[in-house]
Amino acid sequence: MAQAIEILMVEDNPADVELTKEAFSEGKLNNTIHVVNDGEEALDYLYKRGRFADAITPHIVLLDLNLPKINGREVLATIKGDKELSSIPVIILSSSEDSADIKESYALNANSFVTKPVAINDFLGVVKSVEHFWVEIVKLPTQA
Repeated sequence: MAQAIEILMVEDNPADVELTKEAFSEGKLNNTIHVVNDGEEALDYLYKRGRFADAITPHIVLLDLNLPKINGREVLATIKGDKELSSIPVIILSSSEDSADIKESYALNANSFVTKPVAINDFLGVVKSVEHFWVEIVKLPTQA
């Protein structure tokens, strides 16, 4: 059985945060979800700056594209362009179904792109599927 992992969720919608936490809480593992609300906080967390000086490097990043301050595309490009962070899987979890957003995310080396369903039960199901694949099936790199 896989071990619990550290997840950084970058999301500015409190309802999506709560639904995601609910879906993960129903899982088999006690994963830890750290939440930041904008792209600037995401980079501060990943680079352990300011109030995030003691942050734990996440095993996975769940990243929304449309964020305040620094958008998700810029966060993704920064993560994947940094030798120390680039091996962290980044899952785009967005309400967008725009093919240009999907194409750009993969061009920036996103590990997957998941569209958030509108219906609550569908949303919960999608998050559970993400957890099942990325936590129980995939082998993640170990953190230093």
